[in-house]
Amino acid sequence: MTTTHSSPTAGVVSAGAGIFADALDSQAVPVSRVDWRPPMTGSEADLATVATDPLRAEANRRAVEAVLGVQAMVVDVAPAHEVLGLERGQFLHAGPPLTWDMASGPMQGALMGAAALEGLVDDPEDAAVLFADGGTVSFEPCHHRRAVGPMAGVVSPSMWMWVLEDPEDGRRTYCSLNEGLGKVLRYGAYSPEVLTRLRWMSDTLGPILAEAVRETGPVDATAILGQMLQMGDEAHNRNRAGTLMLLRDLAPALVRSSADPGDVADAFAFIGGNDHFFLNVAMPACKLQMDAARGIEGSTMVVAMARNGTEFGIQVAGTDDEWFTGPAQIADGLFLGDFGPEDANPDIGDSAITETTGIGGFSMATAPAIVRFVGGSVPDALATTRRMGEITLAENNRWAIPVLDFLGAPTGIDVSKVCRTGVLPQINTGMAGRVAGVGQVGAGLVTPPAEIFPSALAALAARTRARAEQSVRAPDVTR
Repeated sequence: MTTTHSSPTAGVVSAGAGIFADALDSQAVPVSRVDWRPPMTGSEADLATVATDPLRAEANRRAVEAVLGVQAMVVDVAPAHEVLGLERGQFLHAGPPLTWDMASGPMQGALMGAAALEGLVDDPEDAAVLFADGGTVSFEPCHHRRAVGPMAGVVSPSMWMWVLEDPEDGRRTYCSLNEGLGKVLRYGAYSPEVLTRLRWMSDTLGPILAEAVRETGPVDATAILGQMLQMGDEAHNRNRAGTLMLLRDLAPALVRSSADPGDVADAFAFIGGNDHFFLNVAMPACKLQMDAARGIEGSTMVVAMARNGTEFGIQVAGTDDEWFTGPAQIADGLFLGDFGPEDANPDIGDSAITETTGIGGFSMATAPAIVRFVGGSVPDALATTRRMGEITLAENNRWAIPVLDFLGAPTGIDVSKVCRTGVLPQINTGMAGRVAGVGQVGAGLVTPPAEIFPSALAALAARTRARAEQSVRAPDVTR
């Protein structure tokens, strides 16, 4: 599409492929470039329907207001069996629902390790038959119990959970404690050292943190996230500043706790040596925000993005708890040691909830150093944050990005904008080994499968049409 002006200062507006504009540039012809893309294939009719939905504008305004109004406070640390009601043999996992036969290597490895942690088997390898049979064990998505889990995201009854609350309405969300990087359960590893670390976290670290949080009082996770973005973190794959700020807030109570001084010292060393420790606070803080928009009829805002290692799923404010899924992709990034793309499992984890709120990959401009971990370049990081603004509904001014003149983080992915522009959400992520037990093999960048957004849009359009038909059939009670 081009438009030529006939004024003395003739110029050209060019949209689409840049080759025409480049040719005009070379001839010193003034060109205004418009970044236009055709909508996603097959979405045209649904886009038209949703665009004319009389509820959409107000529904999205309400969704944005609800999300930006949440204040996520850390109020407790407690065992999963207490706060989530998990019973022996029940487990949670990351991403949309799945069955054992469709579970990836790292997901199976994490579930097997968790079964051994709970004493259901002595050898994790023996747990495979339990899950395949399904008679004595069960597993469901973390999101179905208001929780989130990084990577495989497996939660078992004895694991201790961060408890976050919005003081405005008392809603709560949950996440397990972060194990660190490398060979850990969430990456599908289940060696004796992995299980020993998890037992120490349940027996020692969890109770120490619980006592410290209860003495300190609510810790403002939303405020910490805002400070992190101004200190070089993006709160998904870089959490160094956030981890140290959390440790700073809890340190006095940790020192005064009733725990053995040696155990307290071990807790300090573990938290201080684990730059990802705050991720497991950031994630439930983000879920608490996005859950505030759930169930708003007519809203096109994405309220969850999650991956189970096999499928990538999204949920949308205006379609209740329905999942829209497609095949998870393999991240493009950097690998550890001798690992390569053939060793990586497709994308996995609930941690994309951070991008859903506008941090993580959406705020890579705040953390240019992250490219050393996930790949890309500093200009790429800046461009990504700007590009994500094209598919979101708002800016979160509490999460400001200094290098972009304190632009608010791009928040609230709009399904209709994704379908109209073809721009997919950018996620930065760790990579788990394809084979159970291997652990982490790298980190990189990934996007959702494109087809899930037209699927969600179609569901929104169907609801819009149904409301319109119901309105036509409804009798006029005013006569």
